[in-house]
Amino acid sequence: MRFGILDQMAQPKQSSAEEVAAETIKVAQYVEQLGYHSYWFAEHHGTKGLVSSSPEIMMAAIASNTKQLSVGSGGILLPQYSAYKVASQLLQLQALFPDRIEAGVGRSPGGSERIRALLADGKPNQQEEYPDKLAALARYLNREGSVRAAPRTKESPKLFSLGLGENSAELAAKLGIGYVYGHFINPYRGEAALQTYQETFTSGYLNNPLARSAIFIVCGESDDHAEELAISQDAWLLQVEKGLDSRVPSVEEVKARSWNEKDRQRIQNNRKRMIIGGPSKVKEELQVLSERYQCDDWLILTNIYDNHEKCMSYQRIIEMFP
Repeated sequence: MRFGILDQMAQPKQSSAEEVAAETIKVAQYVEQLGYHSYWFAEHHGTKGLVSSSPEIMMAAIASNTKQLSVGSGGILLPQYSAYKVASQLLQLQALFPDRIEAGVGRSPGGSERIRALLADGKPNQQEEYPDKLAALARYLNREGSVRAAPRTKESPKLFSLGLGENSAELAAKLGIGYVYGHFINPYRGEAALQTYQETFTSGYLNNPLARSAIFIVCGESDDHAEELAISQDAWLLQVEKGLDSRVPSVEEVKARSWNEKDRQRIQNNRKRMIIGGPSKVKEELQVLSERYQCDDWLILTNIYDNHEKCMSYQRIIEMFP
């Protein structure tokens, strides 16, 4: 089993963006010591509580403050940008940190239509052009074509496409690039998507398929302890879905709230996107899911309030799979 982190840099209440950024560097250094293989950053805009808006910059910051940890983007919002510009940024990172760059891109708009338009400098929505842009990005990164992106590095960064189903998996397989399934968004299509990717993969950018899956995990000292920690993540995710304050509330704040039946049902449904429990439960459920998905390479999200407990959760997880 291999593990990496996918960090949205969810901001706890009472913490500033500056504090979250500083703590993120410390977390990355800590998980590198634990043996995690990579640290990825999401891209979110127009939100109060998600600090990761520029994965390329965070990748450079983390790579500069670690020794071996691979750094990645999960993912750059390719439809809003020029494939040539994205390639140039990723190749610049590759030149600075050879063999440590994992370039993940996706087709998300990145927020509301207003935010999307601002990112794209007023251009029409280009989500339908994602396959063409992804193919172009692969060519630029692979040093192909009459126009070359710079810098012209010796090796190319690893390239992944993020997705939520069979169509995205088939596209990644067709281009011969890596694929990351977002179980933390859609827990229902992983088995079919990852099977499609493996079965239809054609050697191209990569010689062999490279599949990962991303999932919310909170691993406590016990099942009860994990449940205690996870309620801040439960409340945070519910707030995000409702378009409310996207900062992470404290456990004490959440306990003081009263939930209606609709909210409780929504929280319960969201738990399908997560594994919550003590070490034994987390290990068992992750092994079952790995078998179903035929995937033993995981990116973990843990958006709880307490940063120390987040680090302890990461430690418990990797210690179960020496």
